[in-house]
Amino acid sequence: MFYRTHIFDNGIRLVHHRSPSPVGHCGLTVNAGSRDESEQEHGLAHLIEHAIFKGTKKRRAHHIINRMETVGGEINAFTTKEHTCIYSSFLKEDLKRSVELICDIVFHSTFPEKEISLEKEVIIDEINSYKDDPAELIFDEFEETVYKGNSIGRSILGTPECVRKFTREDLERFIRKNYSTNQMVFSIVIDMDFKRVVRIAANHLENIADSKNGKERLPFRTYIPANKRVSKNTHQAHCMIGNIAPDLKDRRRFTMALLNNITGGPGMNSRLNIALREKKGYAYNVESHYTPYTDTGIFGAYFGTYRENLEKCIAIVMKEFSRLRKKKLGTIQLSNAKRQLTGQLVMSFENKEHLMQTMGKNYLLFNRLYSSGQIFNIIENITSEDLMEMANDVFEPEKLTSLTYF
Repeated sequence: MFYRTHIFDNGIRLVHHRSPSPVGHCGLTVNAGSRDESEQEHGLAHLIEHAIFKGTKKRRAHHIINRMETVGGEINAFTTKEHTCIYSSFLKEDLKRSVELICDIVFHSTFPEKEISLEKEVIIDEINSYKDDPAELIFDEFEETVYKGNSIGRSILGTPECVRKFTREDLERFIRKNYSTNQMVFSIVIDMDFKRVVRIAANHLENIADSKNGKERLPFRTYIPANKRVSKNTHQAHCMIGNIAPDLKDRRRFTMALLNNITGGPGMNSRLNIALREKKGYAYNVESHYTPYTDTGIFGAYFGTYRENLEKCIAIVMKEFSRLRKKKLGTIQLSNAKRQLTGQLVMSFENKEHLMQTMGKNYLLFNRLYSSGQIFNIIENITSEDLMEMANDVFEPEKLTSLTYF
């Protein structure tokens, strides 16, 4: 993938990829997420993501909503453990409008007390909806169990008690501390000349005050496997089994991504889906996830089943883990697994909004982007021995953490 970059004097980085389409996508990615909160700030990064849409020095909330909607575009945002992204999709002639709006809400929000109070209730309702859905809640509680004692383990949404206490001053203090200009990347995917893109972005980015700061996070170094069972008044039993895994800076993350895809990835032909759903009919939803962070990563396999089938399902999952630890993939199996993963990646690159977000995150972390060819070459060079070694590291029974709702 061909891309071009520019750095403004205040440290904000710009990355652009030209793609032939009448639709453009752009976003500001900030190296600030829920992991950067203190215990008393739990949920603050997510509240800020909501609150920036509630008013600026020159716009009220309904003006912000209508700015892109009235020209057929849209603006949205999301918060993760380690970054926040504010992004927009639009017809390419509306790039100026989109860049200006994103900059206005990020750098000039006023956080009106009345609007923030209303938005707190929206977030609390969101938190409560998660509590009512064990299939969602278990993912958050599993990370909390794995990362016990570290801020990376806390849920992104926060707690109702914390959210209710936040003031405008809390929001502004968090932004001053974490929204540093050298920790921001503006990514743009649009069919437009790079020089013109830079000129448009410069009108709204280069005058932002320099606030360069270093980024220090409490590293996670104290993983202790745990087995936790929680009684829930639910129709199904829900279970997650997993372990810590390679981080974003570990080249083996590509091996782990391939192993995850084989184990319980999005394909219906994953080992766990075939073993639990296709062969036994024990579970409707079976999946596994691998999420790498800057200094750690996490793998988890999830399934929901009738309570009477819980122990049988756990035994099957452990059997599949054991197979991957003890038996190497054959040549054809390995080739098919690689082709499946690369095919999924190629199709994901066709989603230009997702591509824009990925560009922002990767350039933020690595100050460079991997080309698709480089990624495919790394995947192609993964051996069956590499996969087996990774499986023995991540799937070793004594290292596994499990969380079960029954």
